[in-house]
Amino acid sequence: MTDPAEEDAVPISVRLGTVVAPEDPEDWARPLTWVAALGMLIAPLVALAWFWLATPRESGAPLPGTWAVTLALVVGAATVGGTQIGALRAFTGTLASALFAALLTIVVGLVTAGERQVGVASPTLAHAFGAAVAGLIGALVASGVAPLYARSSSRPWRIIVPAVLGSAVALAVLPALFTA
Repeated sequence: MTDPAEEDAVPISVRLGTVVAPEDPEDWARPLTWVAALGMLIAPLVALAWFWLATPRESGAPLPGTWAVTLALVVGAATVGGTQIGALRAFTGTLASALFAALLTIVVGLVTAGERQVGVASPTLAHAFGAAVAGLIGALVASGVAPLYARSSSRPWRIIVPAVLGSAVALAVLPALFTA
């Protein structure tokens, strides 16, 4: 026979034979969840495709791929923020997804670096790092703008305005990172 105290520790749904799963905060059957996931992963995927198809050989100036990764990071982060409801969630969603994407972009640059160099970074890592930093600066601007449009009923406005402003800042900052 089991102890009644032990029996009370087990949830009633388990004792009755029906296990009820806890509520899932993210419903992966919803399209916006996939949009948010893609928004976080688009910059690392663009970087991976670029480094796999045409590895950069120099790191003295931003290349077209660097610009593309930077824009993908900012637009992806703004897209994630645009899927959120509420000003605080739009701000944190934009900024957190940009941080995640920047980290993954740098990891992609590190993993795809052909030879390890001492004293100087490989071109893939240099471009990944430059794109990530510029994208983060642009996403910081986008995350500041996202709460202003979070109450808009138009989802495109919630995405486009922060993405455009953040992209403009990121594109202005990117060349300065390579000349320093």
